[in-house]
Amino acid sequence: MTLSLLDAGLDKDIAALHAEGRAKAPERIIVDYVPPAGDDGPRYKLEGHGDQEFIRMNSNSYLSLSHHPEVMTAADDATHRFGAGPGAVRFIDGTFSAHVELETRIAAFMGRPAAKIFNSAYTTNLGLALALQNKKTFWIGDALNHNCIIRAMRIANVPRSHKSIFPHNDMVALKAAIEGVPEGIERVIVIFDGVFSMRGDRAPIAEINAILAPHRERFAEGLVTIVDDSHGIGAYGLTGRGTEEMCGAQTDIVVGTFGKAFGVNGGFVAASESVIEAVRQKADTYIYTNPLSVADCAAAKAAVDVADSEEGLARLTNVRERIAQFRAGLTRLGHESIPGDHPVVPLMVRDTEKTKRMVQAFTDGGVLVVGLNFPVVPQGDQTIRFQINAAHTEADIDEVLRVLEAMG
Repeated sequence: MTLSLLDAGLDKDIAALHAEGRAKAPERIIVDYVPPAGDDGPRYKLEGHGDQEFIRMNSNSYLSLSHHPEVMTAADDATHRFGAGPGAVRFIDGTFSAHVELETRIAAFMGRPAAKIFNSAYTTNLGLALALQNKKTFWIGDALNHNCIIRAMRIANVPRSHKSIFPHNDMVALKAAIEGVPEGIERVIVIFDGVFSMRGDRAPIAEINAILAPHRERFAEGLVTIVDDSHGIGAYGLTGRGTEEMCGAQTDIVVGTFGKAFGVNGGFVAASESVIEAVRQKADTYIYTNPLSVADCAAAKAAVDVADSEEGLARLTNVRERIAQFRAGLTRLGHESIPGDHPVVPLMVRDTEKTKRMVQAFTDGGVLVVGLNFPVVPQGDQTIRFQINAAHTEADIDEVLRVLEAMG
């Protein structure tokens, strides 16, 4: 047996990705972590870059909790008590007390009756769609929804005739979509990101609810709103409750992650007890795979506890101050951004080659950023995405702006 023929075909596929500009750059490998010292936040070292230290401006760990001593101790204690792995899927005695405790904690944090945890928010959305979909369900989504929501509709076999996609945050189009739901539909799902991760803007949940309100009793099995607030929960809002808190309005179901603001791993859905039981019974991505380790669960619960404390509020305050500092610097230097108050701050470059040059200049200057080029983003929307974290200091942001200013 040989892979030579398959390899040749795959090499053509990869070459096509490069030609289209969609191929991923080689992965940079982090080899060391340098704790905060003096006025500086943490630094990182990369393979092939010797002792050069880097500021990470491309991390989703908005509250900077992955190195928090309580989080690491919780993971260590749980591992020593229960072992490194669960040894089975959850319905075959793979459920440990750490799983249930995390589900109870995140449900309370989100103000919902119940929750179910998954290996990631991506698999959460896939499983949720499988649990909710039937032949009389109609789906409505934002055009800029994350890939996992798009895939969720596909894996649930939602036909074209049973879905409608409206332009990003276009409430007139949303109104037309809900009014245009065909006869015979018994269940409608309106699903959208809370924070749109490429842009840092948010869904207007209060406006969405107002548009949908006249249609709430129209369908026999309900009109249900779902927000995937993976980039919002923990990092956004006065107490870190995410886009719902920022908008002063709730959705029916919320999806989130422990892998961003909470700095650990895993995803969750929080909703009514009936929704969560349907997920447990019907979501393939929950049923047929091993769950999070007890270490992940214990660490995530500890992270939620920190986020839900005075220390967590102090970290959120620092994030907001650093966002304001960075945005003021971009304005001072004459750079364009998309207005917003989330830790994701996009710098609009609008040119592919210039974006590439700037990303390299940031790397040379000891700053890790992500460049987003066509066709990942539309032509003309080429962007460098910055992500502010709680561990960033005033001196860190000044250094990043200094590197940017040096580019001229």
